[in-house]
Amino acid sequence: MARRMIAEWEPQSAVLLALPNKDSDWATYIDEILRLYERLIAAITRFEKAILICQNAVETKKTFANDRVVCVELRVNDTWARDFGAIAIDENGETILLDFEFNGWGLKFAANLDNQINLGLQNAGVFGGAKLMKTGWILEGGSVESDGAGTIITTENCLFAPNRNVGWTKADFEKRFKRDLGAKRVLWIKNGRLENDDTDAHIDTLVRFCDKDAIAFVGCDDRSDSHYETLRAMKAEILALRQTDGSPYRFIELPMCDPIYYDGERLPATYANFLIINGAVIAPIYGVQSDAKALKALKSAFSDREIIALDASVAARQRGSIHCLTMQLPTSP
Repeated sequence: MARRMIAEWEPQSAVLLALPNKDSDWATYIDEILRLYERLIAAITRFEKAILICQNAVETKKTFANDRVVCVELRVNDTWARDFGAIAIDENGETILLDFEFNGWGLKFAANLDNQINLGLQNAGVFGGAKLMKTGWILEGGSVESDGAGTIITTENCLFAPNRNVGWTKADFEKRFKRDLGAKRVLWIKNGRLENDDTDAHIDTLVRFCDKDAIAFVGCDDRSDSHYETLRAMKAEILALRQTDGSPYRFIELPMCDPIYYDGERLPATYANFLIINGAVIAPIYGVQSDAKALKALKSAFSDREIIALDASVAARQRGSIHCLTMQLPTSP
């Protein structure tokens, strides 16, 4: 049996999203977040389908009058498709979607409905011929990155955070990464965090594979910033990483986002939370000076793809961004 976790830059059939509703934590700025979804779905559907979980498929289809939008009525707790969405692997040429347990980032938030979404999508026929398999352990999609060739990168802060897989060791995780994701090796990042981040330092807020030989990461040059020391330590870890043949990666440093606030709290805004789709990269921006530097860095990382910038400031109010809101589905062989 040969398994591997499919890389995000490989061909995709669709992107999964869950539409915010007025009965959720988005209520006080529901119109703003829905405008972001309209822009995000418009960008995605230029290149592929968008599968949109919603409360009312008929009304939603009127709002998103686009033949590439597929609406599925399912109940949700929230909108973070990255973390409850199935993780795609390839097994001997067959696409399998792994349905991990999702428990609201260590029982911080209710997730009883979100944890049933993948089964609901399968029952709705959304996954086509791809097989859905339960794994029986807790893992969030935003906590792991794959190069598509057997290397998984993740953070210790997240995987060893309370109320996930209590008592597990690195060896326990690596055994399951090998068994379920086909990992040949796991790169563990010890340092790095964002203020007011509910995920306990998901890798997709800090470090991303851009290709098999390229890694983007968030850096911080401002000694007065509260993130300076931890991101400086993380940078040293990242620059020491090597490919399986011993050669260095191509490293792309993304800036720390200039501070943005809501209700007096600094938001965990990050440029690492971009989404790779067919032919493009959807990049979050936040209406601050550091946006331009981030977009330039991303263009250098993805010279063969269009860079589509979307203001994700409203998503940051709920401690997430573009990548957190989405989960790509691969094109089955």
